[in-house]
Amino acid sequence: MPKKAQYDLSDVKMFAIEIFTEHGFANASMDEIIARTQFNRRAFYIEFGSKKAFLYAVLNTYISSHLSKCQESLLNRSEPGTLAIENYFRAYHQLILSQGCLLVNSISELGRVDIEIQSIARHYYDSLQLCFISCLERAQKHKEIRADINIESVALQLTCFTQGFAISSILQDGQNDVLIAMRQLLKSVEN
Repeated sequence: MPKKAQYDLSDVKMFAIEIFTEHGFANASMDEIIARTQFNRRAFYIEFGSKKAFLYAVLNTYISSHLSKCQESLLNRSEPGTLAIENYFRAYHQLILSQGCLLVNSISELGRVDIEIQSIARHYYDSLQLCFISCLERAQKHKEIRADINIESVALQLTCFTQGFAISSILQDGQNDVLIAMRQLLKSVEN
């Protein structure tokens, strides 16, 4: 009869989110991951095969457990469009305030050469941009923003803000730049 695993894979990934966010991929040691999670080396290599494959799994968990929670307001069609966007940025700001964004950190560290990181990031940011487009269309329909603005362009700017603010938050130790810039952009398109 096979032995029951001594670890919970979802717990392992949640601990690894903290480790990879704090140290980056290159400086995250397997010893620390194993010490924090009780995930032994043999099980690790059987489950994932490599540290990089493990990072991909951790990134997908991070997107579904952390970044998707920030997006909940964008998907709430009963909220006014501009309020949904502001609520998204508030939630995102809280997420990145202390440690930054694991996805942006991974892109910065590995994105230039790692096709899988590029694919994960592209997929996430494309879906985020579509959420922004939906909110802006709703805002335009309810006359919260001008009818003549290019919604796709504004959504792209908001998506770029999301990426840039994670880095800015670390460099400026969590300042409120994210909220100020987002409000300025939305103010420029309001009626």
